[in-house]
Amino acid sequence: MHSHPEAADTLIVGAQLYDGTGVPPVERDIALRAGKIVAIGNLTNWLAEEIVEANGRALAPGFIDVHTHDDTAVIHSPQMLPKLTQGVTTVIVGNCGISAAPVTLSGAPPDPMNLLGSREAFCYPTFAAYVAAVNAARPAVNVAALVGHTALRSNQMAQLGRAASPAELARMSAQLEEALAQGALGLSSGLAYGSACAAPVAEIVALAQLLAAAGAIYTTHLRTEFDAILEAMEEAYQVGQQARVPVVISHLKCAGPANWGRGTEILASLEQARRLQPVGCDCYPYSRSSSTLDLKQVTGDIDITITWSQPHPGMAGKLLGEIAAHWQTSQLEAAQRLQPAGAVYHNMAEDDVRRILAHPATMIGSDGLPHDPLPHPRLWGAFPRVLGHYARDEGLLSLQDAVRKMTGLSARRFGLAQRGEVRVGYHADLVLFDQARVRDVATFDAPEQSAAGIDAVWVNGVLSYRDGQPGSERAGHFIARGARAASAVEVF
Repeated sequence: MHSHPEAADTLIVGAQLYDGTGVPPVERDIALRAGKIVAIGNLTNWLAEEIVEANGRALAPGFIDVHTHDDTAVIHSPQMLPKLTQGVTTVIVGNCGISAAPVTLSGAPPDPMNLLGSREAFCYPTFAAYVAAVNAARPAVNVAALVGHTALRSNQMAQLGRAASPAELARMSAQLEEALAQGALGLSSGLAYGSACAAPVAEIVALAQLLAAAGAIYTTHLRTEFDAILEAMEEAYQVGQQARVPVVISHLKCAGPANWGRGTEILASLEQARRLQPVGCDCYPYSRSSSTLDLKQVTGDIDITITWSQPHPGMAGKLLGEIAAHWQTSQLEAAQRLQPAGAVYHNMAEDDVRRILAHPATMIGSDGLPHDPLPHPRLWGAFPRVLGHYARDEGLLSLQDAVRKMTGLSARRFGLAQRGEVRVGYHADLVLFDQARVRDVATFDAPEQSAAGIDAVWVNGVLSYRDGQPGSERAGHFIARGARAASAVEVF
């Protein structure tokens, strides 16, 4: 111990520290200086410009939202309130094969790239241009980015309903290599969508092979989440094996009534694969999904809520069945008339959601859609819903495990260096929350509502949110891919 007092910018005193590794909490003080965590322990002899009394509330690493579509939101809405108010300090963008960069459009963005905005939103022909735009916007949260397979296809192919030619694939590969050199986390695919479903597995493997040398990662929105999900999972494992890269299955779910109750079966498949290769998954804590309105899913066996429609904006918030009855047409005809449109699908069983959420290999990602006029409540509520509803109220998992799934596990898998755990020398991304009060407030009817019980959020050492109010300064920036710690298998 020093005899003279140490000085910090911020001292957080008397917190129950959840360090992000999954161990039970311990009471600690934490000192922050120059954007880093500089001491953890009993720091009674320290001085600080700002002292925050935690009074036994939980202090955790800032949450990492591993599955977002915030690519353009971080630039156009840099205050990032839907995420900051949940305690999220880092977002991973570029998921499901769709990314804002590198992109050059020849016309309107193909579905589902339109989830990121209209044509004007896509103004980053190189990954470096996107990085520069993020840093210039100075968002309230950190941003790390994947490169979308569909984005690469749309850059090189006029028609997306076929496999890429060798020449097109070579150009896609060159763009991916350049983005990896500029700090991209890896490649994402969205093989369920019309813009990518014609891509054979060989096309994905060819691109994924570039990831291994870079120490990057492959994430995938599976070719299907419906009846043939096991085959789609096998395809994802095959890409990982052939390209020798770690795989993350995005928003793992059993979609469609025919699949309900298969959670045990798909997790058994995941566990088997994990014995042989690094593979994991993320999920959001809700039994309804949301995306663009997909005619293939208009089967009449589930409820579908329309969230937006370009030709019929007044139909937002209504059930497709009600709209069809009103128009005196079939649901499919109504869906065709509404296009382009967005939807919430009531397509999962709660038991499956719980099983997947509780599995040790599962990270938390919101999959929120920030440009949706009536967004799924996961955009504002995913993280507090896990902490409050599933961990505290339902006892589905411990609070320390819930935190691990949002922090340490995520940072290690994606190679976010010195983040995701509360350790000396790590970046001071932190969230102080009340274990008793934390809960999601966002609902399907009123989705744009801040969580309760998230009391303070620091991003890179800067107090960015406190007691319901954003801070005066935004401190996020672009995070380039770091080296993934330890062996890939241990990390996963």
